[in-house]
Amino acid sequence: MQHNDERIPTTHVGSLVRTPQLVELEIQRFLGERVDPAAYEAALRTGVNEVVAQQQRIGIDIVDDGEYGKLNWITYLGQRLKGLVITDLRLKDEEGAAIWPEQARYGEFYRAYQRIETAQWLPATPSLSKYTANHLTDYMNVVCRGPLVYDPAPVLSDIANLRAAVNAAGATQAFMPVVAPGSIEVVPNEHYATQEDYLFALAAALNEEYRLIVDAGFTLQVDDAALAGNYYARFLGRPLSEYLAWAEVRVEALNRALAGIPEDRVRLHVCFGSQNVPHTTDPTLRDIVGLLLKARTQGYLIEAANPRHEHEWRVWSEVKLPAGKMLMPGVVSHATNIVEHPELIAMRICNFAGLVGRENVVASTDCGFSQGWNSPRVHSQVQWAKLESLVEGARLASRTLWGRAAA
Repeated sequence: MQHNDERIPTTHVGSLVRTPQLVELEIQRFLGERVDPAAYEAALRTGVNEVVAQQQRIGIDIVDDGEYGKLNWITYLGQRLKGLVITDLRLKDEEGAAIWPEQARYGEFYRAYQRIETAQWLPATPSLSKYTANHLTDYMNVVCRGPLVYDPAPVLSDIANLRAAVNAAGATQAFMPVVAPGSIEVVPNEHYATQEDYLFALAAALNEEYRLIVDAGFTLQVDDAALAGNYYARFLGRPLSEYLAWAEVRVEALNRALAGIPEDRVRLHVCFGSQNVPHTTDPTLRDIVGLLLKARTQGYLIEAANPRHEHEWRVWSEVKLPAGKMLMPGVVSHATNIVEHPELIAMRICNFAGLVGRENVVASTDCGFSQGWNSPRVHSQVQWAKLESLVEGARLASRTLWGRAAA
């Protein structure tokens, strides 16, 4: 990744709302109906071509495939790692409280949220009326029951689809998101003797996926929402030092997964959970920033439009961004259908540029717009309007930071 010399470039975190054709096929598969593999692959190629071309049309500088080839951002590895087994396991209702401790205080809200949030923005398709949304269904139905061995065929297919779409659209920079070892670790382990054995086996297997993406010429984006999320899932009310000791091991696993990959080909996305919920138990950026900077990556994508964390841009007045690193702050939210004004986006960008240098900032989103095929956070029209506003906001910021002659 190159540092800026004339303007603020734009990107996003990766997942985008799937096309109606892909959603229809996924619903059919979810309902147990037969889906023709050739028809699915054709819809996937068409969808990737369309989503890359749309990003290029509106002016996003660093594009991706919308993660269209994945069920969701975590358990897509159930189709790529031998040893992970697809099961019928489902989280029980009471286990949800362990994931979101806020439920003790906002239980009425959470019950309503889980009824309506997941599928409310799904594209209308013929099978939608038969589909009952459960936002946990496709996230927790994988278990590790054997030694982990990576199957490269699915990622090679995704790479081929993205390369074809990038070439057709004339895009010059592209990235591919992947899950971090510490986030896929949420998949239950029934094979390895210890959790750390399991974690580092995941890291070793993921290194193959990471290398294939970088060798294909794409920037690697590693997604690790569990790194911050486990603070409130497992360590709330306990000393921060206990959480940091646990998290240090997950960063070590990430660095092992990145072995042999140049730092300037990697960016790390860390968020506080994509759900549109109160977030009152989140850790602060100040709590975890030292930890994040230990990851061997050049870029850091961190939530900064989320109203629970927007003020934390000031942390960078206290913490020096290491030489050679880049910040890719979220200056547009993924969790509200309000479209941010370009002037607000420009202001947010300039705040960061004033602290870490204009050459070290890339404008991004807080998180993905649809972490799985069945979990769009906003309507697709709003998604594209937000990305258009992101591009315009970056242009305004560039004029301020470089003068009116800026591109």
